[in-house]
Amino acid sequence: MIDVLIVDDNPIVRSAIRVFLASEDDIRVVGEAPDGRTATASVQRLRPTVTLLDHRMPIADGLSVIGRLAEYSAVLVMTSDSSAEVIAGMLLGGARGYLVHGEFDPAELLRAVRAVASGSSWLSPAVASVAISVLREHAVQQRAVADQGDRLLRERESFGLTAREQAVLELICGGLSNAAIGRRLLITEKTVKNHLNHILTKLGVANRTEAAMRWTGRR
Repeated sequence: MIDVLIVDDNPIVRSAIRVFLASEDDIRVVGEAPDGRTATASVQRLRPTVTLLDHRMPIADGLSVIGRLAEYSAVLVMTSDSSAEVIAGMLLGGARGYLVHGEFDPAELLRAVRAVASGSSWLSPAVASVAISVLREHAVQQRAVADQGDRLLRERESFGLTAREQAVLELICGGLSNAAIGRRLLITEKTVKNHLNHILTKLGVANRTEAAMRWTGRR
């Protein structure tokens, strides 16, 4: 049995969907919610197989709660919004399907519900092309972040800092004074200053601010 939660601020829409789904032997509507905040509480309590989610709602819209809903249920977005920003936010937030009002019929809604309930995805044709572009761009951005992290790691390794010097520098990056670093690491302030001098020499910088910027890759 596929348990469904309907989330839409329009009571007429919720009622129509409920009546339509009630005719299916393998689908059961277990609840309704008029806004994102109510939906968040309902999905945690009911743990529906599928949540039908609108975007434009009062109090909390669909985009603001998609991440929390997706933790407990397969989310199928049903909205009139076909903007790239909303599509990207919903899919990256965890939505398993996305249907645009006016671009699907009742039969497709049933196929979509069953698809996402089984772990598959379902996208309206207009959404699919946007999704491919969005996800490709996201992958490129993630790769760029990973590459930047790899470069920073290699650069840090080239500095040749000891484990203690790295610990001191991390605390410097956190804005701690020499005295506070000493208390945190259980060493004297003089020892912290000695470590700092070694750090400045190895990083080739003149002061703690420049050291922090070099260590975090913000130079």
